[in-house]
Amino acid sequence: MNNDLKDTQLLIEDLKGLTLASDVSVMVAPTFVNLTAALDTAATTPIEVIAQNMHFADSGAYTGEISADMLTAVGIKTVILGHSERRSYFGETDAILEKKTKQAIDKGLQVMFCFGEELADRKSGNHFNVVEHQLKNALFSLPETAWSQIILAYEPVWAIGTGETASAEQAQEMHHFIRKTIAIAYNDAIAQEVSILYGGSVKPANAVEIFSKPDVDGGLIGGAALVASDFAAIVNAFN
Repeated sequence: MNNDLKDTQLLIEDLKGLTLASDVSVMVAPTFVNLTAALDTAATTPIEVIAQNMHFADSGAYTGEISADMLTAVGIKTVILGHSERRSYFGETDAILEKKTKQAIDKGLQVMFCFGEELADRKSGNHFNVVEHQLKNALFSLPETAWSQIILAYEPVWAIGTGETASAEQAQEMHHFIRKTIAIAYNDAIAQEVSILYGGSVKPANAVEIFSKPDVDGGLIGGAALVASDFAAIVNAFN
């Protein structure tokens, strides 16, 4: 919940100078009320504007919620689901996220699916089990064909907004585990094809090291994305 209309437009304008490698994608996820303006501002750029969340129903008595059809109607093609803040502050469970993901897939949206463990899980050595269950409960009922519409975003909750960051080795270890888990549930081809992003206090100073790991395909950037120069530096870590 950052950036008003003017701030959003200025940030995208500042990002227009990015020179992207052919295999690099940049997405920005403004608040719902700024989606249309952001789409207009980014229209002549390779920057994709995506949504932060959506509801699982087509329509109905869900005041304040946004449906998949509402998003696609304005030109949105990708939605973030399962962000740790949605889970912790708004009570989104694996069951709810399973319904949201199925709805988004059925409506033709690409899903950036977020998941990750709390600090207590990491300290107790239960982090692999937590991540496995989050993936299994929300995603593993999907058919193989749905995985072409999924981006995964591993975000250790203890490293979000805290200044703490999982080491590049810790990120790689978990991302490798995620691929192995998907390969067991589906097959190796899907596991290798799916993009797995790391989210958790990524900044210019650590982006190159984190993104250099073989199973880390990109980043889900929070606070650093609000400063155009910092976000550009993180994007340029791939060049």
